[in-house]
Amino acid sequence: DFHHTGKKVPYTCTQCDEAWCLHACPVEAITVDKATGAKVVNESTCVGCKVCTIACPFGTINYVQETGKVQKCDLCGGDPACVEACPTGAITFVDANWTGIDKMKQWADKLGNQPSAA
Repeated sequence: DFHHTGKKVPYTCTQCDEAWCLHACPVEAITVDKATGAKVVNESTCVGCKVCTIACPFGTINYVQETGKVQKCDLCGGDPACVEACPTGAITFVDANWTGIDKMKQWADKLGNQPSAA
């Protein structure tokens, strides 16, 4: 809608491990999508209390007045549309499994277990 209304600029959710929004929701309307790992809002469960908007430290959950519910990035099922739409390539999506993060964690554990040089 941005090109027509100047509204609804994509707010890219960082999909926090801590997921403050998920833990703050009093009706458990935010859950983890098992396929993508995204924290998603179940619109039929959401009561529009906005507690998650306060809990999110990045301001990426928004109240939608027309629906009376909140809205956040759900990673578009693992193929985020904002990545395709971004004309400068400033938005990217990297699957955590592709990054080799587990190997990096193992290496960090090895380094962290070494005595530091004095």
